[in-house]
Amino acid sequence: MKLPFSMVLAVAPLAFSQTTYEIDSSHSSAQFSVRHMMVSNTKGEFSKLQGSITYDPKNLAATKVQAVIDVASINTREPKRDDHLRSPDFFDVAKYPTMTFKSKQAWREAGKIKLKGDLALHGVTREVVLDVDGPTPEVSDPRGGARIGASATTKINRRDFGLTYNKLLETGGAIVGDEITITIDIEAVRKPSAKASE
Repeated sequence: MKLPFSMVLAVAPLAFSQTTYEIDSSHSSAQFSVRHMMVSNTKGEFSKLQGSITYDPKNLAATKVQAVIDVASINTREPKRDDHLRSPDFFDVAKYPTMTFKSKQAWREAGKIKLKGDLALHGVTREVVLDVDGPTPEVSDPRGGARIGASATTKINRRDFGLTYNKLLETGGAIVGDEITITIDIEAVRKPSAKASE
């Protein structure tokens, strides 16, 4: 599951060196999907996301990604459900306002990048592996900046993060599934080098 992003930009050469990018929060978000009543998937997104990416295509091991998601920005297109998800029954945003990811290792497998790191959610930190689609070649935007884009997907069990609230159906199944698919879709802008900003 992906949240598509669009960039109507002119292609520019990719700089083959370690480069740091800032996540463009206005063109980035995190989407999730969870099973509902064992018959369908409920989808939503966290619209506020920030962080940084350090990337060198010639030295993938040097890749570093840090992202912070504002959990209160959750949107499932149903206000009452969103309020319930923000409550202590689920995310408890008053106590745990953010979800964070900090990478520890990157490698290539079957032509795709794998990114291992720590996901902190609801006061619990667990190691997860993201499957990365991208990054795209670097492109130039109308303001003279340089951008890249990527999507990263992982699956977690919400109970591993203390999100245990549920109700049972008469048939014995649960209203909310345990497995959650998370897709982070990112557009990021290259930070000026220290020399260039002097």
